[in-house]
Amino acid sequence: MNIIFAGSPYPSAKILDYLTKNSLNKVQAVLTKPDAAKKRGKKVFESIVSEKAKSLNLCVYKPVELNNPEFKEKVMKLDVDILIVSAYGKILPNWLLELPKIMPINIHYSLLPKYRGASPIQSSLINGDNYTGVSFMKMNEKLDEGDILESFKIKIENDHNKNSLEEDLSNLAISKIDKVLKKVYSSNFSLKKQNNNLASYCSKIKKADSLLDFNNTSESILNKYKAYYEWPGVSFVHKKNIIKIAKMHISDHLSDASPGEIIKFDKSGIYIKTYNSVIVITHLQFPNKSVISSNDAFNAYKDFFAS
Repeated sequence: MNIIFAGSPYPSAKILDYLTKNSLNKVQAVLTKPDAAKKRGKKVFESIVSEKAKSLNLCVYKPVELNNPEFKEKVMKLDVDILIVSAYGKILPNWLLELPKIMPINIHYSLLPKYRGASPIQSSLINGDNYTGVSFMKMNEKLDEGDILESFKIKIENDHNKNSLEEDLSNLAISKIDKVLKKVYSSNFSLKKQNNNLASYCSKIKKADSLLDFNNTSESILNKYKAYYEWPGVSFVHKKNIIKIAKMHISDHLSDASPGEIIKFDKSGIYIKTYNSVIVITHLQFPNKSVISSNDAFNAYKDFFAS
């Protein structure tokens, strides 16, 4: 089975690695995002998929523009049965979707049509969903609107955050991909149209989304902390300083204070009133500083957090 794979982050690299271990698969080429400088440094970093592809001696393309004539000419010469896309980060043009002889397949981390778009894992956590899943979809020119090949459900546990849920979803995708590809390659599959009336959408997350609003419930704040665990994190402003929350939990502490008010600060944590209860910050990070525990914060910043 001749495959082109398109992806960029770590979970996609895991899927690529798995595909190459099946002797029935031949990965003809890998598409991934262009190399880029991180933060203010001049050092250029490549995607994790690029690193993985190079370690597997695969042909890697990193086009800035997918309609670039030179890139298009090279890819059009490939013998491709299936195109597999997993968090590539670019919308594919029609010529690329029409390239595979059999089908272009997208692996999407939600139970479509729920959470079409760029941040399905974070959205499932923010909304406090009990379940999410992996959808294998036949791609079309519209955003995550293609017909469904297979969907597989997973329970969202109380201790799941973005990283751990993403890990479990990628493992689920890997465990099912052989089954899906076998059906597709043998033409033993059925397609289910998505119900657009049930569709919801999620946009790309921005750094500004990290700021908390303590007028929300403690549960919604905790959900946001889980969803933004890797990036951008969650933070609050105190005395014109943006404080990042590294670890937190909900307390059964009772208070009639106003939302956002620090009602207690000791070595066990910073207690902040929310709309309906209290959250406790046990690890935090000041701008351009390392993460510290509330115990260390109490020793170093007691006056800063004093009322």
